Amino acid sequence: MAGIAIRDVRKSYGSLEVMHGVSLDIKDGEFVTLVGPSGCGKSTLLRMIAGLEAISGGTVEIGARVVNGLAPKDRNVAMVFQNYALYPHMTVAENMGYSLRLKRTPKAEYDGKIQRVAEILGLGELLQRYPGQLSGGQRQRVAMGRAIVREPDVFLFDEPLSNLDAKLRVQMRLEIKELHARLGTTVIYVTHDQIEAMTMADRIVVMRDGVVEQVGSPLELYDNPANAFVAGFLGSPSMNFLEGRLTGGADQGFELTAGTILRTGRQMPGDSSPALLGIRPESIRIEEGGTEVRIAAIEPTGADTHITASIAGQHLTIVINGRVSAKVGETIPVAVDPAALRYFAPEDGRRLA
Repeated sequence: MAGIAIRDVRKSYGSLEVMHGVSLDIKDGEFVTLVGPSGCGKSTLLRMIAGLEAISGGTVEIGARVVNGLAPKDRNVAMVFQNYALYPHMTVAENMGYSLRLKRTPKAEYDGKIQRVAEILGLGELLQRYPGQLSGGQRQRVAMGRAIVREPDVFLFDEPLSNLDAKLRVQMRLEIKELHARLGTTVIYVTHDQIEAMTMADRIVVMRDGVVEQVGSPLELYDNPANAFVAGFLGSPSMNFLEGRLTGGADQGFELTAGTILRTGRQMPGDSSPALLGIRPESIRIEEGGTEVRIAAIEPTGADTHITASIAGQHLTIVINGRVSAKVGETIPVAVDPAALRYFAPEDGRRLA
């Protein structure tokens, strides 16, 4: 096992720089997810750690070694890809043991490792099957098994669950977490799915346009986002952002652009300053005497009800625990939890203290 130190890493394609000096420390045995929208640089960073992409500037250390000049096979990392990358003409056992055969591993050791990893992943009865005879989840287990038998210092996962259906993704998330707890190996996991990131990671790295926006534990980032981008990216449904200005005095609250006051129960510094008000959907409740909003859509999900409403011409998503009797087109009074409100600068999205 090994920690990873990334120092001012840059990546350019000709004159176009796509990675702008990323620095990051990952502890030995830590499970870190890289998240962000498509094109943010998360997969590029993972491939540079693996040695599949050349580094244009900076250094990557795995353990005590700077690995910039090392070939992928010499870095002692194992990568699990989105498309499984299995050899269709090889059995499950042959796919899992491919790297061992390249090393000319003695047969007794080879067979022992394959059997041990197959038991861990529940593949014992499938070792003589071919990839075409397996389900998507089974193929992903084989890809993981191929990585595990190498006994690497670091596991690299590049959106490994994106080809699976929703139910199987939940199951595989749990299996990967259990596997990490059992093996204790450092994991870097790339995903665009913030639910995966929130439920699996020790720490999350949020990226945008080749820059790290914020690093922290899932709940740190959820509760205390550094800017509007991080706040909007983490959470499902995503955070509401209302445009308006801060107010004080008798109307203490947040005045929306159309003049409606949303009572917030607290005053921010800088009266009349333009701002974005961030409110999590679950931090809004139906309450007599609250601010009136008009219902545009109601989506019952079973345990919760998602309401899309409008307030002063702006959209508001509300998550209510349980069910509601209101109908589309009606108005309902809502109140907000003052402690859950977050304020951001409208010009650049930075968090207002």
